[in-house]
Amino acid sequence: MSEKTRLPRLSLGCLGGTVSMQPASPGKGITPSLEGDDLLAAIPQLAALAEITSVTLCLLPSASLTFQIMLDVLAWARCEVERGAQAVVLTQGTDTLEESAYLLDRLWPYDIPLVMTGAMRAASQPGNDGPANLLAAVQVALSINSHGRGVLVVINDQIHQAAHVRKTASMAMAAFESPGCGLEGCVVEGRVLYRCSAAPRRVLAPPQRCDQRVALIEACLDADIALLETIPALGYEGLVVAGFGAGHVSAAWSEALARIARDMPVIVASRTGCGPTAGATYGFVGAEIDLQAKGVYMAGMLCPRKCRVLLWLLIGQSNPVVLPDWLAH
Repeated sequence: MSEKTRLPRLSLGCLGGTVSMQPASPGKGITPSLEGDDLLAAIPQLAALAEITSVTLCLLPSASLTFQIMLDVLAWARCEVERGAQAVVLTQGTDTLEESAYLLDRLWPYDIPLVMTGAMRAASQPGNDGPANLLAAVQVALSINSHGRGVLVVINDQIHQAAHVRKTASMAMAAFESPGCGLEGCVVEGRVLYRCSAAPRRVLAPPQRCDQRVALIEACLDADIALLETIPALGYEGLVVAGFGAGHVSAAWSEALARIARDMPVIVASRTGCGPTAGATYGFVGAEIDLQAKGVYMAGMLCPRKCRVLLWLLIGQSNPVVLPDWLAH
């Protein structure tokens, strides 16, 4: 093949998840077993799109992925780009896809696309969606219009930004949405369509250490403060609270968070699943005005799980922690 007709180079990294799962024997539950080449073999049309090199980085359900594993995946992806890959695609389980995508997006320094996908049905099930999702992910990764958008999640022919995407259904095929923000784009008949141009991105430096721990606790009706009060003594270095409504907690929690915020960064997000925290509306004890006066940060549009990822990265970078200016204080 001449230089003029040479296909683009794409690197595929496989981490396991439902997209790779099948039963070890009839009647048994499904587990990760298919490697990258097995996934590619199910989609012969990929050969006409790119020169694809696949690597099985691990075979895990995504509940067992860790920050360190994802940092190792990032290092692999960066090496692939330095070696000439023009796009990178990752497959993993959907349970933690929104979190791992956000972590990688905060650290991905290239204009070259990094696209993540998975499946809701196992490879062994009738109507499994893995091949279609992988094909769409490759098509998105190879599109020139995907450059400069950071990490994208492609599933069910829909394109989501890593900061916005959330898994909103446990087993439905259409399990992913970007609540309050909408899709970044979609794939129609193999064409990659975006709603708008790529926006400027915020990229962090990789953490200098990985032993920091950040707690995530959800506010609920009539919850006591016993668990909150143990956070500092347990060695945590940051706390995220999934608060009521627009980012609220009880009066008792407010006082406890004030004490904790003297020793570590505390972020309050909304547990609702859609919409931002308030900044200057409610004046009662435990609302956003009171919490900010006590040194607590409000998450804005960022969901509690992604706040935890962000805070983990920031604590690993510096001491004292410098939170970004788009988090309200």
